[in-house]
Amino acid sequence: MATILVVDDAKFMRMTLGNMLTSSGHEVIGEAENGRVAIEKYRELQPDLVTMDITMPEVNGLEAVKSILVEHPHAKIIMCSAMGQQKVVVEAIEAGAKDFIVKPFDEVRVEESIKRVLGL
Repeated sequence: MATILVVDDAKFMRMTLGNMLTSSGHEVIGEAENGRVAIEKYRELQPDLVTMDITMPEVNGLEAVKSILVEHPHAKIIMCSAMGQQKVVVEAIEAGAKDFIVKPFDEVRVEESIKRVLGL
């Protein structure tokens, strides 16, 4: 079981992903609606894993990944993107994200990604 911080500007997406993670046996220890809050919550909660949306207000997912990894080089972050954001996904992986999952979320794919990133 992993502790997970779910970051997405859409409450519905946070809820959907959160329910999926919980039903897979993980613990959602926090949520953030933008990258700025995500950086603060990461500092505070030190989760095993972060699911990070790319497109968000204030601070986007890409900037948040970079900021978190500067302070916490071993942070494990999975990017979440809608279809058609491949270029941004590549940038995210180059910035240090460990994997990416595409919206709408597929429960099996989400769990596979988490297991791979956490080395389970």
